[in-house]
Amino acid sequence: METVRLGLIGCGGAMARFHETYFKDVQGLTYAACTDMKREAAEESAEKHGCKVFDSAEEMIDSGEVDLILIATPHFTHPIFAQRAFSKGINVITEKPLAVTAHDGQATIDAFESARKAKSDLIFAGMFQQRTFATWSAVKRLCTDGSIGEIMRVNWTITDWFRTQTYYDAGGWRATWKGEGGGVLLNQCPHNLDLLCWFVGQPSRVTALAELGKYHHIEVEDDVTAILQWPNGASGTFITSTGQTPGINRLEIVGKNGTLIADLMPGDEKHTLTYYRTHEPVDEFTKNCPERFAEIPADKLVMTPADGDKRPNHQRIVQNVVDTVRFGKGQDNLLTPAPEGLFGLELGNAMLMSGLKSSPVALPMPAEGELSRKAYADMIVHLGETSTFKKNEVKESKADMGSSF
Repeated sequence: METVRLGLIGCGGAMARFHETYFKDVQGLTYAACTDMKREAAEESAEKHGCKVFDSAEEMIDSGEVDLILIATPHFTHPIFAQRAFSKGINVITEKPLAVTAHDGQATIDAFESARKAKSDLIFAGMFQQRTFATWSAVKRLCTDGSIGEIMRVNWTITDWFRTQTYYDAGGWRATWKGEGGGVLLNQCPHNLDLLCWFVGQPSRVTALAELGKYHHIEVEDDVTAILQWPNGASGTFITSTGQTPGINRLEIVGKNGTLIADLMPGDEKHTLTYYRTHEPVDEFTKNCPERFAEIPADKLVMTPADGDKRPNHQRIVQNVVDTVRFGKGQDNLLTPAPEGLFGLELGNAMLMSGLKSSPVALPMPAEGELSRKAYADMIVHLGETSTFKKNEVKESKADMGSSF
């Protein structure tokens, strides 16, 4: 395939407008088509970028004029458009999250796997561009190459997602059960939840406090504190909020071979990783040391991971997908396979369900039962259908999406 013809769904949104800024720099990509619920927004994109306007996503997908779609629409529609594309043999990149619920996310993955039986080189990618950040790539490497050893504790405080009331008032669908299906866990934290599972695997049990509209006039969660447990007995915390500033982004991973700390404070020009590497595993030292009070000698290693690739991280994801489609490399060639996004999505679902139900939630969540994927999906629908919440008047506001990643 000489070029991959891309169709952008939701081209009038702020995220889509950001994507449009780098399409011309993606080798082998033709920005062929766009669509948006607001026709004038689509026409504006078409005039600026020379692409064709379609009246609907369905019409675009069925047209035969695109090889790949990028879904940048409100969360509930991500599975709808992805599944439609798979039925037509169209490759998909979906903005985060994969879906609002793990139930719908699994249905989308099932549709993808079914479509691959007819078209084995079909591609399904997720826009989890933070996996390409040098800092997080280094953390992943240290977690998987045996450096840190078996995980004992993980703490992540990620409160640098501060948002004003104006942010929430900028869209009628935003921060509502019916329009968005959740708050900070679904909108801001999919990247962190994805990274957490990517680093150390999905926890097996979650107990959380999820507070609704604590700092803003919204009906969904804007402050969460969760206790996590892993199958090997490791434990940890995940704390996030959109109501605190200056926020903190501090990740601590403690293993049997040492402790890794990532501190990413806002405004820091470089992100630093500090790794305290013990001279011997802590479990062996604990068992064999003859002293009552002792410390394991440890070397302090300070790293400032750098990335020589200066392209926008989103562009790198799209380039990887385009290369994969053009040269038939297959799903295994993707930097960010969308099906892997199910782990972080389900973790966020479990945190919110635990908070709203005041009960621990086991992972992976069962398909049926009181604390299941299906029960969570039904709960979100019910919250939307029975909501009496009145949003503030929707206000148009400009946003620099490049500063929100």
